[in-house]
Amino acid sequence: MADHCTAARAGSLFELLTTHFPSWGRNTLRERLRAGCIEVDGVVALRQDQPVAAGARIEIRARGQSATPLRHRGPSGPALPVLHQDDDLLAVDKPPGLLSVSTDDEHERTALARARGMLPQGHSDLWPVHRLDRETSGVLLFARTRDARDRVQAVWPTVRKRYVAVVAGCPREDEGTVNAPLWEDQNLRVRVGDNPGSKPARTHWRVVQRRPDRSLLEVDLDTGRKHQIRAHLAHLGHPVLGDDRYGDPGPRLCLHALQLSLMHPRTGAPLVLVAPLPRALAQVLEAK
Repeated sequence: MADHCTAARAGSLFELLTTHFPSWGRNTLRERLRAGCIEVDGVVALRQDQPVAAGARIEIRARGQSATPLRHRGPSGPALPVLHQDDDLLAVDKPPGLLSVSTDDEHERTALARARGMLPQGHSDLWPVHRLDRETSGVLLFARTRDARDRVQAVWPTVRKRYVAVVAGCPREDEGTVNAPLWEDQNLRVRVGDNPGSKPARTHWRVVQRRPDRSLLEVDLDTGRKHQIRAHLAHLGHPVLGDDRYGDPGPRLCLHALQLSLMHPRTGAPLVLVAPLPRALAQVLEAK
């Protein structure tokens, strides 16, 4: 026996569950969520605060009756929070410490493997659209067809990419732009400045919050070079906290891919993908 609804508006999963299923107790809803019995558009949900788009199908199933095989409990690891899913695209909220795609040394413990494992058997084809650094969290977009991938990548320079970063110190100005070329040395460290191998790079930043010894910046990219934000903010004199390559080591790199804004590759409709600020970054910002 399953109970289902269509989300009348966008919101967090638990908020919509309590709105659309008023006869269900809150503790029962939490128990069903922990048991993997709640699905959003056919994908098992694991977080109360998972963002749900308007029009998404939410389904609650009895124990042992999940329609989607729980393949995310296999070697690839737990499921990732789904930010958007349709026949063309799948966007997830990648945690820090997880590779985006496979490397020569790692094939299973990647966001791509986990995302494939979340999809129904026979419909798990995915193609990476872009990548995030291993230690960067946030919006990661995959295409469910080659055509969708090619269409998105063809207009990738027009896609708006917004990040948030907790950085050391407080910039004097409220906003600014770092317009400086980047190049990679033989030790794979990205350097700022002119070099025969340098490429243009431009990073816009804005102060969102200030603390005595750190700040929260909102960052927009005009280009997408390797380690661009990390290298540019270090060049600015305000390295990302937890950056053991361009700043000082810490519990985690305080850099998060907050938002991707693009046109849907098939419908042409505007699509805004948002991964909420992780609690860990908020705690770092507020730390004494």
